[in-house]
Amino acid sequence: MSDKKKEREKEKNGGRDLDREKMKKEVEEKEDARLEEYGQMTLNANPGKKTIYLLSIIGEIEGHENLPGSSKATKYDHVLPKLAQLEDDAGIDGLLVLLNTSGGDVDAGLAIAEMIASMSMPTVSLVLGGSHSIGVPLAVAADYSFIVPTGTMMVHPVRMTGMVIGTERTYEYFEMIQERILTFVSDHARIAHDQLKKLMHSTEMLTRDLGTVLVGEEAVKAGLIDEVGGIREALKKLYSMAERKKK
Repeated sequence: MSDKKKEREKEKNGGRDLDREKMKKEVEEKEDARLEEYGQMTLNANPGKKTIYLLSIIGEIEGHENLPGSSKATKYDHVLPKLAQLEDDAGIDGLLVLLNTSGGDVDAGLAIAEMIASMSMPTVSLVLGGSHSIGVPLAVAADYSFIVPTGTMMVHPVRMTGMVIGTERTYEYFEMIQERILTFVSDHARIAHDQLKKLMHSTEMLTRDLGTVLVGEEAVKAGLIDEVGGIREALKKLYSMAERKKK
């Protein structure tokens, strides 16, 4: 090969390397932007080369009405399409859901929980800080759930904001919403419907309200959560579940 041809080939290869670097940088920038705005990213640097999607459910679950701009919120209209996209992506081996939520919109929370529960890929949830109110169905929606030792779960009756008309039908509506939550949780966790309802209406712990707060191991003993553990245990479990599914 002549010197000129070698020089042209070198320039061509150099151009390809620059293109690859540019594409890599663009992908990284998109990942960073998605992480910053939605708390979502792909984990794929593990030894087994499993591609795990990380979904963070942080703050309050936002429903049809926008929360104030200063509030930390998870928007269900962002989460639902992303979950559908993940289900359609054969390259994703598993879903890890990180939870630190005070609760929020019941319909929005249940919609996300139902989507997670219906996914065909292995799913694991990890409660960090707290997973209160409608966060409880979100935590148990995964195939397997973890809670850190200091993590909390609050179970309480359905509450409404704003003016409530005190009629018999209003209370029946409250009961219907509550029953949806009780049924979902008892179907996806190791806790009986009646036991969960008892925790929900307990007057022993919250002096000015009804409900129960469970911390770490207490949530496991009650049957709401499968195991006490952190990110190491959650990822290890998800890797093994993904490997079994692959085989």
